[in-house]
Amino acid sequence: MKLGLLTCMFGDKPLKDVMDIIRPLGLDCVELGTGNYPGGAHAPVKELLASKPKRDELMALVKGEGYAISALSCHGNCLHPDKALAKGFAQTQTDTIKLAGMLGIKTVVDFSGCPGSDPGAKKPSWVTCPWPEDYLEVLEWQWSEKVIPYWSKQAKFAKDHGVRVAFEAHPGFVVYNPETLLKLRKACGNNLGANFDPSHFFWQGIDPVEAVKALGGGAIYHVHAKDSRVEPQNAMVNGVLDTKHYGEEARRAWIFRTCGYGHGLEWWKDFFSTLRLVGYDGPVSIEHEDSLMSSNEGLTKAVGFLKQCIISEKRGAMTWA
Repeated sequence: MKLGLLTCMFGDKPLKDVMDIIRPLGLDCVELGTGNYPGGAHAPVKELLASKPKRDELMALVKGEGYAISALSCHGNCLHPDKALAKGFAQTQTDTIKLAGMLGIKTVVDFSGCPGSDPGAKKPSWVTCPWPEDYLEVLEWQWSEKVIPYWSKQAKFAKDHGVRVAFEAHPGFVVYNPETLLKLRKACGNNLGANFDPSHFFWQGIDPVEAVKALGGGAIYHVHAKDSRVEPQNAMVNGVLDTKHYGEEARRAWIFRTCGYGHGLEWWKDFFSTLRLVGYDGPVSIEHEDSLMSSNEGLTKAVGFLKQCIISEKRGAMTWA
């Protein structure tokens, strides 16, 4: 496995400056945002599509530092019921797939999106329960009329460009756990897979290690290294579905944490061992969203922690068997 970072944590700095910051950390790869929610500070997709010299300059900078680009990320909501918003999200995604193909990057990371409840809806509608029956009707309409048609088309488009799409399972979107990811993959093809981020599973009550086993290595295309911590005193009173702002750390049921500050070394050793067990040996990209630390401190601590437990070398021969 190769350790890297999603550079959006330093989106206020030019990529050359980011390289200066991360150079002492001994990383292997970088994940670049091209637009939509991550922003496109380090890989502005339209500029790069329009200019081979700019593409060459980007690749020379990254390769000159000894890194590979693990993925291009364009998290958005291409299924948004607001047609103008959906069009913008989808255009960035389509452009990102084209750019990845040009640059020889295999993976584009995105969200699955979430439609509205019906053709006249203006806002997304995330269904979380089967009763009253209205919700199941909404869910059926979303998948049959919006989710499957869109992603069947985009999966083929990505495959035609030599690219695969890795979904970050996230509450609020139609893919939020292994079951929904496998449902979409079955309906739309195996060119769609997972950007596995354990932080979103922890607070839902999902065991990420068991989730890795359920997905299998063939469905996991990219991994985010991010932790989260459930605050028992708050969660026991109000549960984990929490709409309070992320800045209200003391009152929330859970918050994102730097790796090692939500779960300890033994858990992360088990996580990486299970990834290797199912056949995943790809990139592990640190995503900093710990509101209690600066980006620099969060990244530095995560790198030091993860280097103790990530499995980075190829398997050796079983000389004992």
